[in-house]
Amino acid sequence: MYSTSAAGVPYVLEPPSTGAADAPLVIAWHLMDAPRTERAFAAALPLAGLDVWKLYPGLPLSGERSPGGEEVMRLGFEEPVLNLHGRINAEAVAELPALLDEVRGRHGIADGPVAVVGGSAGAGVAGGAVVGKVVAARAAVLISPLVQLRPVVDLLARQFGMDYRWTPESEAVADRMDLVWRSHEFGTTSVRCIVGGDDDLDAFLYPAGRLRDMLREQGARAELRVVNDMGHALAEEPGVEPAPQTDAARQVDAMTVEFLAQELELA
Repeated sequence: MYSTSAAGVPYVLEPPSTGAADAPLVIAWHLMDAPRTERAFAAALPLAGLDVWKLYPGLPLSGERSPGGEEVMRLGFEEPVLNLHGRINAEAVAELPALLDEVRGRHGIADGPVAVVGGSAGAGVAGGAVVGKVVAARAAVLISPLVQLRPVVDLLARQFGMDYRWTPESEAVADRMDLVWRSHEFGTTSVRCIVGGDDDLDAFLYPAGRLRDMLREQGARAELRVVNDMGHALAEEPGVEPAPQTDAARQVDAMTVEFLAQELELA
């Protein structure tokens, strides 16, 4: 396993056991909640038994690139859409092509099949990379997914006692990040959403269900799986360093591997 950086992005990379250059590549972005770094996410979601290249990029404003917890909170209280969610999503999607070029060249990864995975904000990045045609993915697994920003901001406003007022600029960000509204842009990518049964219904479960329904209406393979007794996070706090896998994360990992093995024709 490699833990380094490329194109200014920290990442963890685990090669396939065969070392085959043309083995599929799975790109997996972490959550802003635990596990909130690429190394912690690789431990929580190791994609056990899936013999592929596994690339875990770090998100902007997280891990090695974090300005510090207090500064992140300040940015969020000041303007959660423009300073945090919209910025992290846009920057992570924009930096992907250069990251992939450098990682492929450095590690000898050929242009084989690609799939994307993400948790929460990372799921928004994974979906954004697909609908933005930044990567041609056969499959996407979206875990505790941020597929619509508006209900997530409503949830955060309730949790932190904020009165968020939308502006034309922040509305445009929410439109860009609305994967339900942009579902027709997924094309032929198959999608599995995985949501915790204890997660917020309005912010995460219902939007994931809407995305599944819209994709199915368009003829795509789309599924929704619910993990009982799981909340939003996939690891125990603080979620910065690699930690023992939780029972819920183990279930999510198995569901992710099952779907990707089918879609990447590895089963």
